[in-house]
Amino acid sequence: MRNLALASGLLGLIGCSSLTPTNDPVYLRINDLEARLIRIERVLENESLITLAQDISSLRNEVQTLLNDVETLTFDLEGQSQRQRDLYVDLDQRLAQIEDAQSRIGSLPVGGGAGGGGFGAEAGALTDLQAYDQAFARIQQQDWQGAEAAFMSFLATYPASQRRSNAQYWLGEAHYAQLDFPTALTEFQKVLDNYPQSDKMADALVKIGFSHYNLGNMDRAREALLRVVREFPGTSAADQAQQRLQRIAAEGD
Repeated sequence: MRNLALASGLLGLIGCSSLTPTNDPVYLRINDLEARLIRIERVLENESLITLAQDISSLRNEVQTLLNDVETLTFDLEGQSQRQRDLYVDLDQRLAQIEDAQSRIGSLPVGGGAGGGGFGAEAGALTDLQAYDQAFARIQQQDWQGAEAAFMSFLATYPASQRRSNAQYWLGEAHYAQLDFPTALTEFQKVLDNYPQSDKMADALVKIGFSHYNLGNMDRAREALLRVVREFPGTSAADQAQQRLQRIAAEGD
């Protein structure tokens, strides 16, 4: 429309002039302006295309940078999860050592001497405490398969031992450490079913929740962990359960 108006004005000017178009300075000047305007419009169009291409290239670089950041964060989270698992196993082992020391103190005979026949076992036979200590040593050495076999043997050999609930729990731990979460669930559940008064109830419930979490059963994991918080408030098991519940809630957002 602008060019059309300009052309109409030119015709009007030319019509009023007595000179030929090739000699009329106004006509020549307008022709020059028209040519310059066309060149400017072409330059502007080219610059717009260049700018658009530059913007697309910049966006591609930003997307690639974001993808790299996501990969780095994913790797860091996986490493952190493994470090937390190792830390928890170490803490579990240290707690077990304390419990074992308490068990040793409680099993000492009151007023008995060193020549009182030991724990009443036959010569050459292991007492339940000795067998338990040998099995637990496997846990401390992180010999999970050896611990699994030793605690299974203990449970079969000492049906009346007061350490059966602990042995049952550590059998579950041996499977858990080997990432055999279905079997670990079964063994931890036996602590709840067979030893409801055991000191290992809270720890077994926590590991039931953790096992369900690792198997992707978030509803059942949440159920077990909430039970720990509800029934064992103020304990380290409740703290662990609360932390895992917070992680589950964060992952669900």
